[in-house]
Amino acid sequence: MSDVKKVVLAYSGGLDTSIILRWLQDTYRCEVVTFTADLGQGEELEPARKKAELMGIKPENIFIDDLREEFVRDFVFPMSRANALYEGEYLLGTSIARPLIAKRQIEIVNQVGADAVCHGATGKGNDQVRFELGYYALKPDIKVIAPWRIWDLTSRTKLLEFAEAHQIPIAKDKRGEAPYSTDANLLHISYEGKALEDPWVEPDEDMFTRSVSPQAAPDQPTVVEIEFEKGDAVAVDGVRLSPAQLLTRLNELGGANGIGRLDLVENRFVGMKSRGVYETPGGSVLIVAHRAIESLTLDRGAAHLKDEMMPRYAELIYNGFWFSPERQMIQALI
Repeated sequence: MSDVKKVVLAYSGGLDTSIILRWLQDTYRCEVVTFTADLGQGEELEPARKKAELMGIKPENIFIDDLREEFVRDFVFPMSRANALYEGEYLLGTSIARPLIAKRQIEIVNQVGADAVCHGATGKGNDQVRFELGYYALKPDIKVIAPWRIWDLTSRTKLLEFAEAHQIPIAKDKRGEAPYSTDANLLHISYEGKALEDPWVEPDEDMFTRSVSPQAAPDQPTVVEIEFEKGDAVAVDGVRLSPAQLLTRLNELGGANGIGRLDLVENRFVGMKSRGVYETPGGSVLIVAHRAIESLTLDRGAAHLKDEMMPRYAELIYNGFWFSPERQMIQALI
């Protein structure tokens, strides 16, 4: 552990990553650099800065970056050109955010001269693989610290005890077990774990934040016109918008019409099944519009070849291989 002098931590400012921050300081006796990404999750990120400062992080070692435009332009849109759906349904909202976070972390490593990166993904999920494949693709000699795989804080009780012992603030709603965990960005919001692990348990209506239920949607249709250039959406109803603005607008239109909800059990890369509930209103509108314009512009052979390649492309993204030669080859074909 003594070979780690400076580590760049993917830091949300929440309880788990705050515990990880203090654990890194105690375990490695190293300098910690925090990185918080704004991917359009809809949360105020300045509290993360204040929390990091309270925990002894120097101001120059706190990075809070607005990556919304890059996220949509360089990650969501290329994926949308492929009409990518994992296992025929999932629009890959969490999967596509991870390579961008990994990329920015490695850029900060190079900028500040760090020798390690750290993420807060658990040892049961896909995100640990996505982050780490991204790190190694961009900097093969980087040291990766994955606390959930190595520490002894193996229960909620131990986490809370650690937080109290180190005077890490615990919000009232964090003291009990959350009914599910969530992850959000401009493309989607996901809900999984806890109560949702029982497939017979229906999600509560008040869980959803980005869409009204189909029953509460307007009875009259909303007509939306989307303009494309070279496979990417550039305007909605005649108004040209930046990539992030455009997806925000489609989220509003789709959510108001009860579009974009998905409840499925998916096959994780790490070998287990996972039940996820998702809201992806703008992405759901976008894929229908994109397929519609392809039906006008692609010849039969090209269209059918794209559909054959799509499941492989979607699986690569789901499994964390965004930076792989295979994904880049398929992208070039698309």
